[in-house]
Amino acid sequence: MKLATYKDGSRDGQLVVVSRDLGQAHYATGIASRLQQVLDDWNFMAPQLQDLYDQLNAGRARHAFAFDAQQCMAPLPRAYQWADGSAYLNHVELVRRARGAEVPESFYTDPLIYQGGSDDFLGPCDDIVVPSEAMGIDFEAEIAVITGDVKMGASADQALDGVRLLMLANDVSLRNLIPAELAKGFGFFQSKPATAFSPVAVTPDELGAAWKGGRVHLTLQSTWNGRRVGMCEAGPEMTFHFGQLIAHIARTRNVRAGSIVGSGTVSNKDWTRGYSCIAEKRCIEAIENGQPSTEYMQYGDTIRIEMKGLDGQSLFGAIEQGIAAPR
Repeated sequence: MKLATYKDGSRDGQLVVVSRDLGQAHYATGIASRLQQVLDDWNFMAPQLQDLYDQLNAGRARHAFAFDAQQCMAPLPRAYQWADGSAYLNHVELVRRARGAEVPESFYTDPLIYQGGSDDFLGPCDDIVVPSEAMGIDFEAEIAVITGDVKMGASADQALDGVRLLMLANDVSLRNLIPAELAKGFGFFQSKPATAFSPVAVTPDELGAAWKGGRVHLTLQSTWNGRRVGMCEAGPEMTFHFGQLIAHIARTRNVRAGSIVGSGTVSNKDWTRGYSCIAEKRCIEAIENGQPSTEYMQYGDTIRIEMKGLDGQSLFGAIEQGIAAPR
């Protein structure tokens, strides 16, 4: 099934069920008003939402209306946890190679994850508001999952069973703030503003054969200012699958329902497939030409992130955002 959250003036919005083709929607009123309620009581509420989803797809839902991504908040507008990985090690290798550094061996056996802010997410069509263009504004096209409860010490297979929903993410980075923050030895903070998520979150079964081994075997498309810059394959080069990422988080603590875990920038060794963040393009330029030439995003720029299913139809809807200055 496919779920979204409509804006209603509140912090958590109103849960809606969305048809498979993203054409129709229906409020989940009477089952649950918010997605977190469903995640907290998944086994009881998910079957009821599935019934509504089936009715919607069959054209039998009595109060269906046209789905509008512009009205969407993030599917889970605020979460108990947002932990973002760096599961595509080609991205790490490029960044290190561009500055003449080696990738530590531990990176290939132990996932990289940082703890992001989860109190304020952006909807798929909300502007990315940044105090200054000089901060080095970059998009990052990613895949993310929302979990149920996963117990401390869970294996990768057990953790993978905890995946409830999948969605796309734009993990915005302010690149020019990152070096000073990392030099402190405490990781990202101000360099990672609010993350945006796709209009809908979908259950794994909606992906069909594309969901295999904890990876999404589909192409992630990134379009910057109307020009397609990335057609990156999300499956084969994901070094750590989602079960491994979640198990890493659960090594010393429980992971609670409503946690969001990101894949990190989707990246391929084949440079002809383009890029899912500008920093990677700049690294390639530095390797090939000695210095980067592509500038980061400016006010007025736009970014579109989308993934199509095996049937050629948009799976999660598109993240479509503009870059804006504070009012």
